[in-house]
Amino acid sequence: MTADNSSDEREPETTGGEREPRTDGSGTDPGSTGTSDDAGGEIDENSKHEQLEEVRENSDGEHLTTDHGVKVSDTDNSLKAGERGPTIMEDFHFREKMTQFDHESIPERVVHARGTGAHGYFQPYEDPDLGEYDDISELTKASLFQDPDKKTPVFTRFSTVVGSRGSSDTVRDVRGFATKFYTEDGNWDLVGNNMPPFFIQDAMEFPDLVHAIKPEPDDGIPQASAAHDTFWDFASLKPEITHMIMWVLSGRALPRAYRMMQGFGVHTFRLVNDDGESVFVKFHWTPKLGTHQLVWDETTKLWGKSSDFNRKGLYDVIEEGYDPEWELGVQIFDEEQAAEFDFDVLDPTKIVPETEVPVRPIGKMVLNETPDNFFAEVEQVAFHPGNVVPGIDFSNDPLLQGRLFSYQDTQLNRFGGANWDEIPINRPIAERHNNQRAGFMRQEINEGKVSYKPNSIGDDDPQEAPAEEGGYEHYAEKVDGQKIRNRSDSFENHFTQARLFWNSMSEPEKQNIVDAAHFELGKVERVEIRERMVYDLFNNVDHEFAKRVAEGIGVEPPEEPGDEMPTHDREDPSLSMENRTPDTIETRKIAMLIDDGFDDEHVSKLRSALEEEGARVKIISKVLGEKSGVDGETVEPDKHHVAAASVSFDAVVIPGGDESVDAMRGQGDPKHFVAEAFKHYKPIAAVGEGTELFEAVDLPDTEIADEGDLVSDAGVVTCRSDDLESFAEAFVDAIAQHRHWDRDPEEVPA
Repeated sequence: MTADNSSDEREPETTGGEREPRTDGSGTDPGSTGTSDDAGGEIDENSKHEQLEEVRENSDGEHLTTDHGVKVSDTDNSLKAGERGPTIMEDFHFREKMTQFDHESIPERVVHARGTGAHGYFQPYEDPDLGEYDDISELTKASLFQDPDKKTPVFTRFSTVVGSRGSSDTVRDVRGFATKFYTEDGNWDLVGNNMPPFFIQDAMEFPDLVHAIKPEPDDGIPQASAAHDTFWDFASLKPEITHMIMWVLSGRALPRAYRMMQGFGVHTFRLVNDDGESVFVKFHWTPKLGTHQLVWDETTKLWGKSSDFNRKGLYDVIEEGYDPEWELGVQIFDEEQAAEFDFDVLDPTKIVPETEVPVRPIGKMVLNETPDNFFAEVEQVAFHPGNVVPGIDFSNDPLLQGRLFSYQDTQLNRFGGANWDEIPINRPIAERHNNQRAGFMRQEINEGKVSYKPNSIGDDDPQEAPAEEGGYEHYAEKVDGQKIRNRSDSFENHFTQARLFWNSMSEPEKQNIVDAAHFELGKVERVEIRERMVYDLFNNVDHEFAKRVAEGIGVEPPEEPGDEMPTHDREDPSLSMENRTPDTIETRKIAMLIDDGFDDEHVSKLRSALEEEGARVKIISKVLGEKSGVDGETVEPDKHHVAAASVSFDAVVIPGGDESVDAMRGQGDPKHFVAEAFKHYKPIAAVGEGTELFEAVDLPDTEIADEGDLVSDAGVVTCRSDDLESFAEAFVDAIAQHRHWDRDPEEVPA
């Protein structure tokens, strides 16, 4: 439809009702939302949900139709020339259905292909502790941080990096931690990882890193693993990778759950305030439930028994009413402070130790809604570190600078065109007005005659916004230098922070790193690669560490420390996960093993005590179907032995009851369940006759309670008294410690 263009003047703005066309035919009046979605006023935590509601579809009670709305009478049989004749080409329903199926996949991400995600909100704190700064507005004009009553909608995606979309959740790998904030000023994507340093210093190296760590090109082996020659060949020739390797060999690469995983922005960013003043910032996500790990033997068993372990764990806790929460913290430092560090803040292989700059909390993120459609939301969500809002800017970190190109480019490849930002999960809540009108799978219908600037036909709309009206302006950093392919000498210190990480680990954590190196490098066939890792990298971190690794991989241990090994003994307690264990068992999953003849009081009271502390108790038995207690109570098991495994639980408890315990003593699965949990350093508990099952398992160097006693020994809690309350308290304390590393489970056959 065209309008009368006899006049170039706009009609007066309307106050409501239908949008009025401009008299020049170039669009609608300025009261319309143009090419954007109208948030309908103030943005809150429900705004994204309400926007997505417009594109949700529910088929309950509806007839089946084609994509074009024609009702379908039969979707099981193609149209044929006779019952046994050929299919007829005119069968439009078959052709449409099969074509949709043939084209329903999109290219998976090159990295971060396997992931999951959830919706939630971010809310700034009332009075963030920023030390010398009075409040956050002194540091940044970013609106999402200003109002403690504002809840900004978010979508967060967690992912592994190396594996394909069909690989397992629990592989040894870095985890992606990417959050899209749907703010009133547009989308901000904080695209980070669960480890604060990175492998390389310059984005130019990224294709080489990924090619090296991916399955080897001649045979496509191994999947989702760095334990092969090409990765360690690359690593052994890149001293800058050493710090990150220490993190990857640690328990940080085996997170117990996404809700128990830290997140980091990795790079140094800038915050900019209303006066155009800037400070450097590092972003940190800290989980409310602590930072916890799996052990290697658990992860390998979970690959087969529950390959979706982390994905399912996230969805289960949200759907059971627990809302995982993270605190957003910042490290703030200015140019003068940065110049005093013994590392370069533009080097992404480095961290800013919390002993030098503390993390200041500024708000929280809560995830409280699972996706309705995994493909439409988790697979199609697209992040880009270049998506920032006024008040947040970039540093000259060369890896970050490269990502600002790479992420846009990779989305063009995945989605086949530039309109990936129009997909509902990626669409901002903030209004959008620009001159993009075409492209593959365009969704918006843009009105008006003009799609260029400057123009006179449409009054030169849409207009640029000055900074005081919310227009984005980059920090006016002075830049002066010759064009050169080189790196600053300040990027050359590769081992100081790797040693800091090693020094900060507890002895069990150090042993985990050594064991991981034995596995990873033990898979490397070329001895010269193993030797380079020991002599050129590890021996420049810590001499004893290098010797311990060498002894397990067929390499002659070095006799002297490496020439570049730092001599400092500095530690940072924040780097050890053992210092990130809050006193809570909320969301922990507890297996309670029973059979017919269980002690009713034990089951009911222990279950209540654990659930009151926020734990999730699951009843496990040999087969499904009601189980009867000695006093006539019945319970319905949640899982049976075939479908349950200790690796899926955080702790195990065996209630009493002669008949129940006698039955389990004659079954291999309950004894294996207990032995395996013990081997994985998990809390295990037994009360009354349940202690006899522990005795049957023969746990090494473990004290079991005598009649009338309560014993807690390295996370093994046993009770032969009637004091169930004290027993439950001791078990809760043991669960809150997460792992009990003071055991020696090598003799346990599990």
